[in-house]
Order: sequence, then C-alpha cells, then structure tokens
Amino acid sequence: MARMGSLASSRTSDTLEPGGIESESHPWKIRLVEHPKRFESSFFRAAKKAARKILDEVSDAELPYGPRPVGSEHWEMHHGGSLWVKAAGGWRMYRARVGIEWSMQFCAEPVKVERLRQEAAELVDAFPLTLPALAELGYEEAGELLRTPIKDADGVEAWTDSLFNACVPMSHGNHQGILPKVPGEHHYPWPVKGADFVRYDDFHLWVTLPDGTHGAVAPVDRRGSGDGHVRLVHVPEGSEAADALAQAQDQGLMAVLPPNSSAALQAFAEQIRPGRRTAAGPLATGRARRNVRDLL
Repeated sequence: MARMGSLASSRTSDTLEPGGIESESHPWKIRLVEHPKRFESSFFRAAKKAARKILDEVSDAELPYGPRPVGSEHWEMHHGGSLWVKAAGGWRMYRARVGIEWSMQFCAEPVKVERLRQEAAELVDAFPLTLPALAELGYEEAGELLRTPIKDADGVEAWTDSLFNACVPMSHGNHQGILPKVPGEHHYPWPVKGADFVRYDDFHLWVTLPDGTHGAVAPVDRRGSGDGHVRLVHVPEGSEAADALAQAQDQGLMAVLPPNSSAALQAFAEQIRPGRRTAAGPLATGRARRNVRDLL
C-alpha cells in the first residue's frame, strides 16, 4: 500500500524523490494585477436572456447541473460549450467538444472556432424545433450565428458569447467555488468535477486529506461490493499526496488508500454503520446523514 508522499515500489537511480527542490539561476516573480474591466457584450446579454427563458421551461428534474438557485442566488452562465436544442420532449443541453472560456477567445484561432460552429450547426439541424423555438423566445440571431462562417476575431467574440457556448447554467459553487465548500469547474479538472453530477448522493467525492488539503477519491469496485478501498484521483499541488499521485500516473498505476484511512471513511461515511472504523463491509442504507468531520 502506498503511503502519502511515496510509492511502495522499487526506485531507480533516476526517480525523482518526493520533496526535491528545483531552482533557477535567476530570480522570477509573479505579479498580481487587477483584471481589466470586463464588459458584457450584446451577444452575451442576448444569450443569457434566452437561456433564462429556456430554464423557466425546464423542469427541476431535467436541469443539467444541480438544483435551481433559491433565495438571493441566481444562475451563473459558464462559457463551457452550451449546445441548447429543442427536442420533442423539451429543451436539452449538450456540451460542445470544446468550450471557450471568455478570456480564451483572445488566443482562439478562428479556423478552429469555425469547426465548433459547424459541429453545433450539425447538431441543431438534427433538432428542427430548435430555431423556431428560439425565435419565439426572442433569440432570433441563433440562425445567423449558426450559418455565418467564423473568419476573424469579431466572429470568435460573437460565438464565444453566444447561446451555443456561453450558457452552461450553474450555481456559483459549481461554477467558481473552492473547497472546502463547493468545488467549481473553474478550479477542478472536469473529468473529476463531472462526477459530482452522476455520483450517488451518499458517496463523498471530495475529502480532506491528513495534511489538511482537499482531494477527490473514487471507489475501486461497484456499489455493494464491500471493498472499502478508494482511489485518489485528484489532489492540489503542494499536497503531501501530490508526488505519490503523480508517480502513480507516470507508471500507469493507481494511488489507493486503505478502507481504514480517513479518506475512505469520509467517502463512505453514509454507507457504513455508525462507529465502524473501516469502510469495508456490507452497505448500510437508509440512515441519517453523518458529519464527516467527525471522522477526521
């Protein structure tokens, strides 16, 4: 079993040892500056208005990413490749092959964004109810956006802030949040963050590691198997577990934590009986939620 910060495997002479320090012969600094004032384009205003009307028609059970905002919260629109279409059963949102974050438009090559437009147009053509429905909502520019080839920075800007890129609806936490509260898509890798929207409610994807950093874990076998091991799938740089995870990935291995580790106990806290000090064993369901902080 691998320990935090090392791998239980033989090392060769050229293996980078955890804790090694790299330095340069010349100093360098990172300067923190304020963002230039971000303006909200007319394209984005129109797209958000249409998206909110669409969301008013979508049932709570069919929202793509989490529950509808309540109270003072509101939908935040993520530039993540939002391909909205109208199907016979109502509105659906698919994710584009690539989403263009607002700041990334300034390094986006028009010919590559043009491919995204073509792919979006092909999808919308498969749902002929879409353009008439968007026109009824007042988003009449949809057809022109899908038909107009992208050749320059103006075309990239229009596409970046359009309904077909800029309107993935998310809560603030799922959009920009930081652990230990809610992990947001801007700060955590999508292959891991995406599991938040398909995981069992009683499995805790995000856990606190022994050094106080936050990581993500996954089961190593299917639900009900009784195997309480967890696979470490994400840790931040600077975590004591980062070197072990990096070396495991380099060698095509898994970084696995035992069933009696705090990470496993947190992950399976709602699936094991109270008082158990191992996550291995039969599934215990239908009981009250436990505070995983009690297991740290």
